[in-house]
Amino acid sequence: MRTKLSGFLSVWAFFLTTDCVSGTFPKAQNVTWHSLNFKTLLTWSPKPVNYSYTVEFSKQGQNSERLPSCIRTDETECDLTSGLTDLKSRYSTDVVSEPVRGGTSDLIEYPYTTSPVFTPYQDTVIGKPEFKIRVSDDQRKITLYITDVPTAIFNEKKQRLTIRDIFKGDLQYKILYRKAKSTGKKEMFSVGSEIELTDLEKGKSYCFNVQAYILSRSPGKQLGELSNVQCSPEEATSIFEEYSLTVIALAILAIIVIIAVVIAVIVLCWRRQQKQRAPRKGSDCI
Repeated sequence: MRTKLSGFLSVWAFFLTTDCVSGTFPKAQNVTWHSLNFKTLLTWSPKPVNYSYTVEFSKQGQNSERLPSCIRTDETECDLTSGLTDLKSRYSTDVVSEPVRGGTSDLIEYPYTTSPVFTPYQDTVIGKPEFKIRVSDDQRKITLYITDVPTAIFNEKKQRLTIRDIFKGDLQYKILYRKAKSTGKKEMFSVGSEIELTDLEKGKSYCFNVQAYILSRSPGKQLGELSNVQCSPEEATSIFEEYSLTVIALAILAIIVIIAVVIAVIVLCWRRQQKQRAPRKGSDCI
């Protein structure tokens, strides 16, 4: 991005004066993009000592730009959100090592490190969506209402844009769902933010996760962050709905057998007592 100048670089190692620094500065390392919902930061290391950093960014093939907050700074991050206005363009940056504010140097060209290429539309991570669940009165349908994730981008009227405003028809949602007491998951995709599910068992509780899905992205970047899990309430069921008739019949039979055994033991004990000749207090059976 920066034009590399050939020529002799005067280097006087470790020699410092009040106004002019001779020698070179350490290059930035680990230059990395971090972007969530189009809030985009560039970070690097190390922390500067007796020098500063300036970040220059540009669309590919165009002149470099600078943001005032990232000129001769002693920080190791730069918020480039406001500068990356063309979300579908490819951007690269140079992190330039320079003298501190007010200082000078006899270097013809300052050392710099170039970042990887970054395209906001393709590379920003989409955060966790929020959604609400509504169960129909007949318990046969569940509707999910997804809130489109807000972004760090504003329009000309200073209104915050959502991912739906930016991606439009390129945005879908992936829904993962399962019975609350099961581990087997099903999935479906929806182009809208209101999703109806009707292939569910009446009255059962179902658990859901939602994540954004961007059609035009490369496979490894299509899915956003997975939402927190939410479950629908379970309808109260009668014993006849909860268990089969066979199970209920066996339970009743078991109760009858237990009662019969208890009665038989009591009768047997009473007869034994009647046969005893000598009167005794208490009972032989407990």
